[in-house]
Amino acid sequence: MFSSIDLFSGGGGLSEGMKQAGFKINAAIEIDPIAAETFRLNHRGSKVIERDIKFVSSSEILKQAGLQPGQLDLLAGCPPCQGFSSLTTKYRRDDERNSLIKEVSRLVKDLSPKAVMIENVPGLIKKGGVFLSEFIDDLEEMGYFVNYDVLQVADYGVPQERRRFVLLAGLGFEIKIPKPTHSSIGENDLPKWRTVKDAFNGLGKPIPMNQTKTYGGPRSLNWHVTRNLSEINIERLKHVKPGGPRYDIPDALRPKCHQGKNSGFSNVYGRMSWDKPSPTITGGCTTLSKGRFGHPSEIRTISVREAARLQTFPDAFEFATEFVDHACQIIGNALPCEFARIMSDACYKELSKST
Repeated sequence: MFSSIDLFSGGGGLSEGMKQAGFKINAAIEIDPIAAETFRLNHRGSKVIERDIKFVSSSEILKQAGLQPGQLDLLAGCPPCQGFSSLTTKYRRDDERNSLIKEVSRLVKDLSPKAVMIENVPGLIKKGGVFLSEFIDDLEEMGYFVNYDVLQVADYGVPQERRRFVLLAGLGFEIKIPKPTHSSIGENDLPKWRTVKDAFNGLGKPIPMNQTKTYGGPRSLNWHVTRNLSEINIERLKHVKPGGPRYDIPDALRPKCHQGKNSGFSNVYGRMSWDKPSPTITGGCTTLSKGRFGHPSEIRTISVREAARLQTFPDAFEFATEFVDHACQIIGNALPCEFARIMSDACYKELSKST
């Protein structure tokens, strides 16, 4: 079994995919305590360094991971670079998170992993081009063969439309970007994209958050829990068709900022469609005003567990919190597990050939 370390691990979505591909998750680094606890809960054999990565040395990482210098097979991570996201309304060049990829470069130099896997927002190529170019130059100077691309996760069996930058690098060997496993229209004899209906299949009716105490809390319900909607949002949702945008809502029922115009973000207050992948799942994935997160046919938003399924988390994956905002943030920040599995599998196969 190949060894691996997960940087900026969050709750462990990337590691879940790595584990499914056959990697041992030796250690992880995560600064957020709730995400770190969620990681521990789901990856019990892994050590978690709960600290700012800028102050974590390679020697400490190796010690916690139980590895000697030169033994690490895969170094993986999703450095948070919100300044490069298309959802960022104003690019802040002084956002400290934007330069965290430099910490990855530092650790690659110190740890000399046989393979490197990095995921990020597509904007890293343009908005973060300087950081990316420096990172690739560093890798190539160290002898890594680098491949990268922006991929649609729905092309890899995830029931969600979400574009992600992926970089795969091998020390002295190439790791090719995997080819799609699915297609939007089923071309090239590939299965069609998985849909919201596929993802929600088998789940019963969720429980509203204000009723969860009766059942022992949201964790006792495996987080198949919905937020409580206000009366005005219930009325708004009644007017929205499956797959429909907020434009379906009568003008008088719209928030004042949306009245009198059908322009701007159309996804907010919208519904998902049964026969299509979901829109991108974010930390606001159970809030009607933050995206097309209305259930396709019921008068509610999607549940937390439904959001997790759209991110391809296994139903057995637990979220170590009683607060819906925290659970949604962990889910929305994660790399979809199935997508992570396919990318990790590509690394595993090439590592097998090179050893």
